[in-house]
Amino acid sequence: MSNWRPSSSVAVAVRRAELLQRTRDYFARNDVLAVDTPSLSPSAPTDPNIHALSVHDSDFYLHTSPEFHMKRLLAGAFPDIYSICRVFRAAEQGRYHLPEFTMVEWYRHSMDLTAIIADTLQLVITVLERPLLLDDIYERDYTTLFKEIVDLDPLEASVDELASIVSADDSLRSSLGAHRDAWLDLILATIIVPRFDDDGLTVIRHYPASQASLARFCPEDIRVADRFEVYFGKLELANGYVELTDADELARRMDADLQARRAGGLPIIPRDEALLSAHEAGLPDCAGVALGFERLQMIDANTDDIRNVVSFA
Repeated sequence: MSNWRPSSSVAVAVRRAELLQRTRDYFARNDVLAVDTPSLSPSAPTDPNIHALSVHDSDFYLHTSPEFHMKRLLAGAFPDIYSICRVFRAAEQGRYHLPEFTMVEWYRHSMDLTAIIADTLQLVITVLERPLLLDDIYERDYTTLFKEIVDLDPLEASVDELASIVSADDSLRSSLGAHRDAWLDLILATIIVPRFDDDGLTVIRHYPASQASLARFCPEDIRVADRFEVYFGKLELANGYVELTDADELARRMDADLQARRAGGLPIIPRDEALLSAHEAGLPDCAGVALGFERLQMIDANTDDIRNVVSFA
């Protein structure tokens, strides 16, 4: 067998270890407790955009994130917590994606959107040792970004208006149909993100409520969610939000996800009843973030291919 060799050098492994240690040191200085959660679970996210890997000849899934178990810890009176773990997602392969990757996920009590964004940026610049990145951060609300760049209100625009922005042909219109969020994602990915500063950090806040995932709705405007994403250039680094704590709303969203899965011919995932019970018992006010660690490595190594920063691709 000729392809037994590692994908990257010893120097890459040494640098990864240094960046991991800086990450752990950051959380230690901020009194955030390291926790471990199971990689196997009898349930998985119902979100149609997340594709879990099922384990052959079993009733288990490999986790796509430690989120659900970490929220159960928070409901069980744990303090601020973080996890650095391997996670698994189907249908992810390419320069920016691998089906198995390292996620840094953390939860902070009583942080609002502004505070958790600041915490995330501080972690990034601390691990990368690039404090000057904080001097010129491009931070915008999702709606403002669309109005500035494509002169369109994403919360009010019709599907036809969204399709016209990308000059959609009949094939694309047939593919995306009436799925507004799919059109918004396409505009964001192909028109807006390419305009971001290649060497700077960009923060997008207040995504549409239809893209809330497990974020709470913004108290000032329920049309949007208290959710944000951080980019370095065109590379998405982190996704975070102020957490939804309402058990009834969580159940409603899970059921809506399952309806969308059925409509799209996707596998039906069992609801995580333990997570629902944790919310019913009382998830405290908190905010959480998931960050792709290999993407931090990519920035540090100045590479645009994730395969250059892992030992085996």
